[in-house]
Amino acid sequence: MKITSEELITWNIPAGPEFGLCLEIIGALDESIWSKEKVKNEIEGILNNPEEICHPVFTSMRDAVKERLANAVIEISEEAGKYEIYGKEGIEEGALRQMNNAMRLPVSKAGALMPDAHHGYGLPIGGVLATENAIIPYGVGVDIGCRMCLSIFDIPSSFIEGNRPRLNNILNRSAKFGRAVFKKPQDHEVLTNPLFNEIELLGKLQKKAAEQIGTSGGGNHFVEFGICEILDENNEWGIKPGNYLALLSHSGSRGFGAAIAAHYTKLAMEQTKLPDEVRHLAWLDLNTEAGQEYWLAMNLAGDYASACHHQIHAKVARDFELEPLAMIENHHNFAWKETLSDGKEYIVHRKGATPAGKGVLGIIPGSMTAPGFIVRGKGEESSLNSASHGAGRAMSRTQAKNTLNGRDVAQHLKDHGVDLIGSGLDEAPMAYKNIHEVMKAQQDLVEVVGSFLPKVVRMCGDQYFKEVD
Repeated sequence: MKITSEELITWNIPAGPEFGLCLEIIGALDESIWSKEKVKNEIEGILNNPEEICHPVFTSMRDAVKERLANAVIEISEEAGKYEIYGKEGIEEGALRQMNNAMRLPVSKAGALMPDAHHGYGLPIGGVLATENAIIPYGVGVDIGCRMCLSIFDIPSSFIEGNRPRLNNILNRSAKFGRAVFKKPQDHEVLTNPLFNEIELLGKLQKKAAEQIGTSGGGNHFVEFGICEILDENNEWGIKPGNYLALLSHSGSRGFGAAIAAHYTKLAMEQTKLPDEVRHLAWLDLNTEAGQEYWLAMNLAGDYASACHHQIHAKVARDFELEPLAMIENHHNFAWKETLSDGKEYIVHRKGATPAGKGVLGIIPGSMTAPGFIVRGKGEESSLNSASHGAGRAMSRTQAKNTLNGRDVAQHLKDHGVDLIGSGLDEAPMAYKNIHEVMKAQQDLVEVVGSFLPKVVRMCGDQYFKEVD
């Protein structure tokens, strides 16, 4: 069969290998069997849906189309969509650039940047992003389900001063960090979830999850005793305003969640090719098997993170032989299906951001020497019902290690009456923003119910400021 290049161009055959294959294949066709209309229909079918079965003579062309689509880079907008920024004057340029890039994605429908925001991977820490039927593993983060958990005990805060050695011992017994595991970890129903048998990756991770349950990660994760002041007399637990002993923990889904994040981020980047500047924001379509798998795995990792906190808090409660008056907790590295003001359901990613829907309770920590806050969300739509997840870093870890002096930090902690077990200069109070300025920037997002001031802090590492000369 004879056909000209000009005719193929009118059939919208893309330039490249497919165009040459078309000319070659058509040139070898028998005109007594093939009409131009029949050939055109066959080619259009391949271009529109290369996954469908085609005539054997066009197999090489179908494979070329599939390869092109598999390697095609998805275009993103030149301009970022509009989003609200809280506390902009305190947010570094890198975080703003990352959020702008996220708002250029074709699946992005709304966004917001919290006042504790700083540069991260993919979506900035403190970034909130609503997408349509798409889940971005790096929009959730590596530490899936990282969360805060606070137990308030019916013990006056004055108990702390006379019992610091006991509180130190409790934290050493009840809290393990980093690669440490308990010799006899507690059983928990989360480890019997059927998903461990239904998703191959989760089955491979079950042993690791069992070994690490009830432990905390490194970095900025902690378990600490402190003074909780209840300010709102109309609080949800009926607790009388005043000062109480409380336990606050911060950690996530450990190696279990990190392995899930790594696996599905790699899968997303293979399936969704994006320009280099946003390649870590690759997404999985929730209508695909991979998207559904990640969604289920993410939710299981969130349940696992919660279970880790509950085991720590249960051990402390047994030590006191006392159940807490209240327990408050919230994720801040997660994605939720939420209906926004336009009446449509979106996937709302909060990477280092606290859910703050109307009446939703959460915890926003400060630093080792600055208070954190128990908050009640106001349901502000422009923030996508979100608030900060802490004070946010004012220094990178490297900057803190290179500029801060261990003895000065140790004296600062002593001046504030804080006992510290573990940690390093990268977690020094000076490495964080002023929590009061952060809270001021989001007063339209949350109302304060109470506060928490750390007094005995346990973090990763057993040497007190290893950086001290």
